[in-house]
Amino acid sequence: MKRFFLTMLVLGVFAGIAEAQWYTKSYNLSAGWNAIWLSGDASYTTVDLLFGGTVSSGTLTSGTANSGSLTSGTVSTGTSATPAPVVSEVWRWNPNPDQTQFIQNPSAPTTLSDEWTVWRRDGTETKLVRMVGNSAYLIRATGAMTVSIPMRAVPPSATWLLSGANFLGFPALSGGAVMANYFSSMISGGNRGLPAGTKVFKYAGGDLGPNNPVAVTIGSEQMNPDTAYWFSYPAVSDFEGPVRYEVPSVDGLAFGRTLPTQLLGITNRTTSAITLNFTLEASDSAPAGQPSVLGGVPLVRRTFSADTNAYTETPVGALGSFVVSVPASSRATVEFGVDRTGMSEGGVYASVLRVKDASNNTDVRLPVTVQAASKAGLWVCEVQVKAVNSTPAISSDPNATNPTGPSTQVQPTSQPFPLYYLLHIDGSGVARVLRQAFVGKLTAAGNAMGITVKESLIQNAVVSDVKPARYFSPTMPFSTPVVTASGGASTALNWTLTHSYDDPANPFVHAYHPDHDNRDAKFASKLPAGVESYTVVRNCVLTFTDAPPDGSNVSGWGSMVFGGTYAETLLGLNKYPLTTSGIFRMRRLSEISDINTNTQ
Repeated sequence: MKRFFLTMLVLGVFAGIAEAQWYTKSYNLSAGWNAIWLSGDASYTTVDLLFGGTVSSGTLTSGTANSGSLTSGTVSTGTSATPAPVVSEVWRWNPNPDQTQFIQNPSAPTTLSDEWTVWRRDGTETKLVRMVGNSAYLIRATGAMTVSIPMRAVPPSATWLLSGANFLGFPALSGGAVMANYFSSMISGGNRGLPAGTKVFKYAGGDLGPNNPVAVTIGSEQMNPDTAYWFSYPAVSDFEGPVRYEVPSVDGLAFGRTLPTQLLGITNRTTSAITLNFTLEASDSAPAGQPSVLGGVPLVRRTFSADTNAYTETPVGALGSFVVSVPASSRATVEFGVDRTGMSEGGVYASVLRVKDASNNTDVRLPVTVQAASKAGLWVCEVQVKAVNSTPAISSDPNATNPTGPSTQVQPTSQPFPLYYLLHIDGSGVARVLRQAFVGKLTAAGNAMGITVKESLIQNAVVSDVKPARYFSPTMPFSTPVVTASGGASTALNWTLTHSYDDPANPFVHAYHPDHDNRDAKFASKLPAGVESYTVVRNCVLTFTDAPPDGSNVSGWGSMVFGGTYAETLLGLNKYPLTTSGIFRMRRLSEISDINTNTQ
């Protein structure tokens, strides 16, 4: 039998999903100008919807979504109703490395400077459209109120400018350290901590003037995580706190559909050992118009034991909280995984990993997301054939009765024989076996990422900013580039491949061999089936198993890694049907669930 193989030219393809984990921050505003630090990201909606809605009974209604809320004190005086206070202006600070360092006080905000982007309720300024995370904002309120903003958790970050005008906020523990202590581990230009005489300002409400913003005393000012401060301090630094958290991406601990583990790096910048308390908190419900959160992330903490040479996985939610100690001026790593068992396929799960240090300095919210494993996408199925049934033995004794059917004896192969299939499973669980597939940006309007079985429907590398990927599987008949499997992708898949006697993928056919080209001796006429080659029919079955059938230990089996047992019956290679058996694993090539099977 000709050895089948899979030829793959992989040039790269990626597909992403939108995930979010939500919490709500409430900011107490005074009448006049206030400065807030938006620790999370609220760019899922517009400033107009956050603050521009009509106020009724102290609640801000934003169009069809109640994105934020305003709570004020008494809104009536005697029998005369007083208009509820509203947010009249929002200014975002855009750090400019070329700006002029201020000498005494922060400059008054002006729309003539690129350092500010503005939204005004009256519509005279609308350049500020969305509020991004880890940013400082000036908010002008017409009266005292509390503004509640639902936001997506993002890892903390801060960028200090050498110009010396820095408008920043920090993930401080509310009611915790004073400013001098908080910054005692900051190193910049040979200085440790904020140098004596560093000017720091904050806004106190009221009109802008000599009393707003006001200077603070760093030795007594208690850090407020909701407040943005002006620092007159030239620095080249990314200092955001005494403890630095290093996450894999801006999405935090984002496991997606396939990642089994994520590492969280922790750097203790202080000269004393520090203890961190970890708690897994549930995500708030997603704001209107955002993907729903089905539940909390089944996060586990992974710890390695040298005694057993294996990892122990402990559910974080069941712990309630756990602590990690980091020595002075040292770094530690915490490894996390997820238990996808019981998750609804395709659903998004989100939580907030909250970390506080025992020194009462920092209070950090790290986003955690995971999507339930799905078989949807493009796969290469790698089969190892390990056994073949033997054909009946024909006796040389003329008086013996020769067997009339195949032997039931199964013979193991001397070594596993590899087979490869190219599979696509769509979002409905319909599986297709493919001879070829092309992944990249489509030529259709919009140029979305997609999968087709016809290369001309994909933008070529010259036109597209994403190089196409090409996959080929000669195990498929050339005459049938797509075969729909039956049985359902949840438990088993089976399909039938018919290699016509003259199909180029037929094992009897050799294009350049005169005894296997299906031509007569003069190469003039085409021969019928059964002369030089035979039609071969292959009935294939993949049965998914809950654990690796070879007894191995594979992390993520059944959720990120799929596989099981393989069986195939071949007709046409022998007088009797041949059966083979083995095991298989599936390796995902793309998560795109849609496919264009048009071959025309």
